[in-house]
Amino acid sequence: MAAARFVDRLNEQIAYEFAASQQYIANAVYYDSQTLPRLAGFFYAQAVEERNHAMMMVKYLLDADAQVTIPGVASPETAFGDIVAPVALALQQERRVSDQIGELMGVAREEGDFLSEQFVQWFLKEQVEEVSSMSSLLAVVERSADAPMFIEDYLVREHAPGETADPTAPAAAGGAP
Repeated sequence: MAAARFVDRLNEQIAYEFAASQQYIANAVYYDSQTLPRLAGFFYAQAVEERNHAMMMVKYLLDADAQVTIPGVASPETAFGDIVAPVALALQQERRVSDQIGELMGVAREEGDFLSEQFVQWFLKEQVEEVSSMSSLLAVVERSADAPMFIEDYLVREHAPGETADPTAPAAAGGAP
């Protein structure tokens, strides 16, 4: 059984993951409206990934026979001043999530909840990748803000679709990949 304090914090994290998914959809819609399909596609894919992270957390709580709370989330930001703003917001969000996941690990460790600690380790690894990827994208977007097709080309080269799923990823509720 997962520690009660960990369960509470993981339920909070589920809300953050769903909120991140919604924000990434808003980012994608903005880029779609700017006729930047690769940027839009990148953020649509990120939205699915964040949703799946939430569902992984739901599955863990279900498997641990713990209470699951599916929260409402605040509306995402939808108005952006330029093409840099959504990526800057995404990097800020990924850094915040990294801190939140680190705090989750701390709670599991403080509670002596070794199973929950092991579960969170995958998310720590994932956040290193997410922050790195978003930092690189922000650098490219900032350099190429006046020539957005360079950004589109970068995404074609560096973020080609069809990457295989991480076999070490926790299972998600509902069978999400």
